[in-house]
Amino acid sequence: MGTGASSSNVSNGTSDASTLSEFKLGEFSIDEPRPMRIVVVGAGFSGILAGIRFRQKMKNISLTVYEQNAGVGGTWYSNKYPGLACDVPGHSYQYSFTTKRDWTSFYPSGPEIRQYLESVVEEHKLGPYIKLRHQLAHAQYEESSGKWHLRIRKKILGPNGDQFEEFEDTADFLLTCVGLISRWKWPDIDGLENFRGKMFHSANFDVGEQTWQEAAATWGDKKVAVIGVGSSALQIVPALQDKVAKLTNYVRGKTWLVPPFFSTRMAEFFNRDPKSEDFVFTEEEKAKFKDPEVFKRFRREMESEFQSMHSLILKGSKEQEQAKNDFDKGMRERLAKKAWIADHLVPDFGVTCRRITPGPGYLEALCKDHVDFVPTHIKRITPTGIETIDGKHEDFDIIICATGYDTSSQYEFDMIGRGGITLQDRWNPHPETYLSLTVDGFPNWFFVFGPNGVLGAGLLLPLLERQVAYSVQVAQKLQRERLKSIEVTPAAVRDFDEYLEHFFPKTVYSEKCRSWYKNGKDEGRITGLWPGSDLHGIRAIEHPRWEDYTYEYLDPARNRFYWLGDGQTYGEKAKTGDLAWYLDDDEVDCPPIPES
Repeated sequence: MGTGASSSNVSNGTSDASTLSEFKLGEFSIDEPRPMRIVVVGAGFSGILAGIRFRQKMKNISLTVYEQNAGVGGTWYSNKYPGLACDVPGHSYQYSFTTKRDWTSFYPSGPEIRQYLESVVEEHKLGPYIKLRHQLAHAQYEESSGKWHLRIRKKILGPNGDQFEEFEDTADFLLTCVGLISRWKWPDIDGLENFRGKMFHSANFDVGEQTWQEAAATWGDKKVAVIGVGSSALQIVPALQDKVAKLTNYVRGKTWLVPPFFSTRMAEFFNRDPKSEDFVFTEEEKAKFKDPEVFKRFRREMESEFQSMHSLILKGSKEQEQAKNDFDKGMRERLAKKAWIADHLVPDFGVTCRRITPGPGYLEALCKDHVDFVPTHIKRITPTGIETIDGKHEDFDIIICATGYDTSSQYEFDMIGRGGITLQDRWNPHPETYLSLTVDGFPNWFFVFGPNGVLGAGLLLPLLERQVAYSVQVAQKLQRERLKSIEVTPAAVRDFDEYLEHFFPKTVYSEKCRSWYKNGKDEGRITGLWPGSDLHGIRAIEHPRWEDYTYEYLDPARNRFYWLGDGQTYGEKAKTGDLAWYLDDDEVDCPPIPES
């Protein structure tokens, strides 16, 4: 950060005569917020929440949420692959302030989740603030004004195809909600472009105006290859296996498939067979949730169970060893018809070293006669099919690459901070952050689910809500205290980085396994995960440590108390409103009476 009185959060408490003579009181009330321009990038779970919270918590703001897709939902809009579904219960995959009780399935489908998000946007009247088909192309911080200068790329649907136009915008505060798992990429396989059949990526499953079910209805005579064994492949294989003539799954790694979460708890609640993998709710079962207290109890029990999983990630823990034994046994039992597959699929690394998923129906699909499992590495894609390194070749009509995303944190758009530093350079060779929320050199910019911002065990949405809340608190401070900029110190970033380096070696994440947690590598720095449990992350960012930041002031005299204004509140000056607001129910803190 720059030097001088304007950029320091340390003072000896004195002012020289020249500064005193220049200072003038602000002609505003202490609670008269300055106008602020806030820009949010992305309209998935976090961007929608940010739009709601900024409008709820702040006044006198101009807000825009830019979304590159043609609809809201983020990953739940862009992903349309066969079998797309959530791998945690829908009742816990929603905002804390919503109470959707009519999920059609314990693990809701992608379209149902997208419909839920659309309903939240509609209910909170956020639509006018969201600009669809608008993509951030460039962002540069201007030190003199403390503003971000943005270049936005707008897609226009024309009669001759898509056209683009660019325009500029500015922001006093910028929040990016693009996530780590949003930029899909093709696998690095020779000959990919030579295939003459249909080629899909799971994150870009484009079948035009059709649904995947409608498209797959014509694939009854097709031979289909699915490359990968991540969470997408584990859903695609069982979804397609009964709709095609032959399906072959090419797998180069191993993965843990766990028993579907809370199947026993759900069975007890609904009086079902605990071994059932039918997760669709009947109308009678959904009716149980019409009682708000029943729904609340069910949700709290499930979330408490999820939040008790932290010990599972610790090397050598009793829970880790028990999970390995149970999951190993469960996978081998489900693969009994083709027992040899287990030798290539069941891992020797710890549970949660890479992302775990229930994968309902995947192992059963592999045991079908018309489904093949190929653990041999792929050598190349040919015009007609796939050749493996052992020289074998098989023809296919369709190839689906369920091969993941670019998780390098090198965004598609340029980010240029103080002094002309680019984010690409700042995050080379690996990203460094402060509490997974911001980084030095880039004032007034915060992010949600950035590097080290997600979880390997637990529930994402509670942490997401706290990350958004933190950013709102920062924007409130900028507005309330009439600051030009807020920027984390390099020392604070270094200290958090040191904490990361000392935390992960005690976890199974540090074992040798290929994972997006390590940017697709077997070993190395863990850039994807928060260093602790979900509840730990919530507590860590609950109260901002303002001492970890430096500030610049808008007041020309650089007086830190300029924001005190003219010595009164707006209600007093305007002679309107409630002047005893401090007696409101939400303002009075009533201490409990001790029993003794």
